[in-house]
Amino acid sequence: MQKKRYTGFIIGGIVLILVIYIVTVYNSLVKKDEKVTQQWSEVQNTYQRRLDLIPNIVNVVKGVSGFEAETLEQIAAARARAGSAAAADPTPDNFKKQGDLQDSLAAATNRLIMVIEKYPELRGTGAYSGLQVQLEGTERRIKYARTDFNAAVADYNKSVRSFPSNLAAGLLGFRAREGFEAEIGSDKAVEIKF
Repeated sequence: MQKKRYTGFIIGGIVLILVIYIVTVYNSLVKKDEKVTQQWSEVQNTYQRRLDLIPNIVNVVKGVSGFEAETLEQIAAARARAGSAAAADPTPDNFKKQGDLQDSLAAATNRLIMVIEKYPELRGTGAYSGLQVQLEGTERRIKYARTDFNAAVADYNKSVRSFPSNLAAGLLGFRAREGFEAEIGSDKAVEIKF
């Protein structure tokens, strides 16, 4: 009788330890998953900043010089496509789609800047100079937002894939996620030069 009681306590203790461990792992994975979602929102935020800034550059250029409307139309169209592709879920397909649309917007902006270089009076305007600084800062923010997102994904994936937390993660439905990956030729990505 005494032996059964000790066995029951031992089994109960082991079950309690397992429950505490699973709850701890679950809470940790939820925090890391939320961090991934938060970082993805920051990527979206920096993309939105770019989308909001481009029309200002176009309006400054429009106001100071008259040049081909086709360039402005291409930027407006690229901005509209990039703006309509805001992805809520950080999935590889959404990364690629949004990355391609953002690259086409950057390319259209780059064409605008090449045209602007033909009009030296634009470079001297304070508004253009300020917007140029803002655009450069935005591109830098996008880079850092993507880097922070990938760091959050890596931290989450370490927990999901490491032993013994991978056992609890699999049991609770947590799966590894993908971050931004460089595409072939991305080392020659669209560059905005002033």
